[in-house]
Amino acid sequence: MSMRLAILCPGQGAQHAAMFDLLNEDPQAAQFLAQCDLAGLLQAPLQQVLADPAQLYANRNAQPLIVAAQLAAWQALREPLAALAGAPAVVAGYSVGELSAQAIAGVIAAPATVALAVQRAACMTLAASAQPAQGLMAVGGIALVSAQSTLERHGAHVAIITGDDTLIAGGSDTALQAAAVEFAAMGARSSALPVGLASHTPLMQAAVAPLAASLAAMVRQAPEFTLLAGVTGQAVADARQAQDLLLRQLTEPIQWAACMDACVERGVTVALELGPGAALSRMLRERHPQLQCRSLADFRSLAGALAWLRRQLD
Repeated sequence: MSMRLAILCPGQGAQHAAMFDLLNEDPQAAQFLAQCDLAGLLQAPLQQVLADPAQLYANRNAQPLIVAAQLAAWQALREPLAALAGAPAVVAGYSVGELSAQAIAGVIAAPATVALAVQRAACMTLAASAQPAQGLMAVGGIALVSAQSTLERHGAHVAIITGDDTLIAGGSDTALQAAAVEFAAMGARSSALPVGLASHTPLMQAAVAPLAASLAAMVRQAPEFTLLAGVTGQAVADARQAQDLLLRQLTEPIQWAACMDACVERGVTVALELGPGAALSRMLRERHPQLQCRSLADFRSLAGALAWLRRQLD
């Protein structure tokens, strides 16, 4: 059978101390990581950052770590995947993973994208300093319209739409906690996420202008294959639009449910999540059970992931 492959790039929340172990076993991935100079970008030894949860989950480190891991995986997998199935049918990124997705699609040079993640994190951290007690919260078991209305009453916002009755909310800690109490009374569930920023909400407005200057110098060409935009769920047309959409996703909600539906509409049959974690493949599997979805986090080696993909062709 023919395989139409989607590559998925997740955001923050699942990074861990061993997130580079599998990648360091591959020469191409290890070479890319060395080229990135993560210690220099993080301004601390990499192993020190990975071993300390406070540093590992700090926004300034989390974003470049995640992007570096995803792009290192892509360096290792790109040629074998091309031999198996040709170019990906679709590439999509969730939150900071959208930087990785743009690099995979050739819009931004891969090593420069890791440095861009550092700048993005710095811009967002600076924006959050005006209201430092803020974050994200997962919400489920409630219709989107009702959830949005509840959030608005408490001054919080929809940050990411992940399903028909699930979303990520963003706002001040006070607003999120008040909304959580009301959600519980309505029979819905909610839980705080390990992200200290209200990403994809108006609270990030001050990050837009400084990041725009960096993007203008780095975005270089139109996508080489279908690249989905987080804020629309639609394909990115050209380099200018790619830049604009990366800026919009700072302050506008991510339409991840629409991105998942777009994968199906474009004939995707198999999806591989680059990790860390497996949240995107799980969500896609639950929303579209007919798709074969796995994450690199499910395998003990890159060879194991390629072997699974090869079996999808049988």
